[in-house]
Amino acid sequence: MKTLALIHTTPVTVTTMKTLATEQAPGVRVIHLLDDSLLPDVIRAGHLTPEVTGRLRSYAGAAVSAGADAVMCCCSSVGDAVDALRAELPVPFLRIDGPMAEQAVRLGERVGVIATVASTLEPTARLIERAAELAGRPVEVERVLVDGAYDALMGGQPEQHDALVTGALQGLTGRVDVVVLAQASMARLIPSLPHTLTPILSSPESGLAHALEALQ
Repeated sequence: MKTLALIHTTPVTVTTMKTLATEQAPGVRVIHLLDDSLLPDVIRAGHLTPEVTGRLRSYAGAAVSAGADAVMCCCSSVGDAVDALRAELPVPFLRIDGPMAEQAVRLGERVGVIATVASTLEPTARLIERAAELAGRPVEVERVLVDGAYDALMGGQPEQHDALVTGALQGLTGRVDVVVLAQASMARLIPSLPHTLTPILSSPESGLAHALEALQ
């Protein structure tokens, strides 16, 4: 049986990915590593730090020691660290948002990126810009930070978080060809969003599908 290790910085993505793995990968052993101090440390610093990168290296190594045939990080805020550490691992080290960025570039030239955490916004936008460059496609990325939403979620007010994000999305969908939800934790909102002709992408399903391909 193949083993996929998922590294999380919030318990929200643990729940999401456990459900998806049960549906999409019943024959795969999936292990979850959670350190919910990583994202707050990045937010506090305002950028990815060497210390956070070092801890991510340790978790990736622990995943390999646990028998992982592939490792995927489920946090876009530390995605640049995955890129930096990838060559050190003897197994594929993946970003959950990579396939989403490639899909966004295929869908249009005007890409809206929405986030509730500033430290996630820029890494996701840069990832999309790199995907466009590799694909030889022009792209214009509009960045939207939903102020107050993350604090509401952390403060036990998920309804306020959802209302703020939904409001920001409604304004963005009319200006772009495709919208990208920068954080995997935002994916749970999609079923409750008002219908729109503008595609709204999240990373959990496409990221997991790509990780399962890497196990082949």
